[in-house]
Amino acid sequence: MSDQVPVELHILSDSTGETAARLVLALEAQFPDLPFEEVRHPRVESIEDLALAVARARGRPAVMVYTLVEPGLREEMRRLCRRSRVHYCDLLGHPIDSISRVAGVAARMEPGARAPLDQTYFKRIEAIEFAVRYDDGIGGGLDEADIVLVGVSRTSKTPLSIYLGYLGHKAANVPVVRGVELPQHLFEIDRAKIVGLTIDAERLAEIREERVRSMGGPRRRYADLEVVFEELEAASRIHRRLRCPVIDVSELSVEETAMRIIRLVVERHRRRDTAKA
Repeated sequence: MSDQVPVELHILSDSTGETAARLVLALEAQFPDLPFEEVRHPRVESIEDLALAVARARGRPAVMVYTLVEPGLREEMRRLCRRSRVHYCDLLGHPIDSISRVAGVAARMEPGARAPLDQTYFKRIEAIEFAVRYDDGIGGGLDEADIVLVGVSRTSKTPLSIYLGYLGHKAANVPVVRGVELPQHLFEIDRAKIVGLTIDAERLAEIREERVRSMGGPRRRYADLEVVFEELEAASRIHRRLRCPVIDVSELSVEETAMRIIRLVVERHRRRDTAKA
């Protein structure tokens, strides 16, 4: 195991900090061999709050990542970080200033301001409801889906479908289960939107064993390594039959996997449409 000291990513916000947290996930994905430690500082409202956060990071391998709307707090944050020699990243300040200069309109400067309930919002809600309705192959939904995920149990099909829904993509998922026939319609839909999921066998056995333990049940064949290998081999045969790309989720977060799925589907649609032209 690596003895490398984790890089501390301090997430500061005058709201919940979710905007900064999403960027931090993307940053961590670019350094897969580095250990990270996230430190949250939500609802920052005063200079004293800023000073406490910076003091916690002083002298450590740390980066302050912040989304502060109020100009005075942003300026003070810059001053504190420079004085303490702490690296910092202002996610909102420069974009807000740039848009204001170009548009000639002042920003609202309201912490936690929400986007209006527009068409994009309702599309996202519809896609999340779709993912719930057609989870684990229930009710079909293969024709209407933008993305169809195919994999064995515990390969993150459900959380991926929900997260893809949050991003506005209708996702259905089809489980590969021993002794259960897959719906024939799966082999008739547009294959460009199908993505297979797989995982390291030992990792999957560990996940399943923990799942069984958390539910208070006895150890079942569900978690046996031999059964896991058989299921993964069966899934691999199905993936080849579907001629779909396959993503190994063993070491990937849901967010990173979702981004890869979207890129794959978009690229497959693009290649198909180019070939037709």
